[in-house]
Amino acid sequence: MSKRRWWKMLGLAGVMGVAATGVVIARAERRRRAYTPEEIRARLKERALDQTEEPRP
Repeated sequence: MSKRRWWKMLGLAGVMGVAATGVVIARAERRRRAYTPEEIRARLKERALDQTEEPRP
């Protein structure tokens, strides 16, 4: 393979990586937005309780 072809393959792989990252971020954002405000409050309260219950070293 020529150098030029390797660079094309590397560029294509980079573009595919960026696109895949965008898909992952979009899915996470949709999941995050699917929660109701009450669910978010409940989860935050659970996290706060978990952190205060654990003894500190």
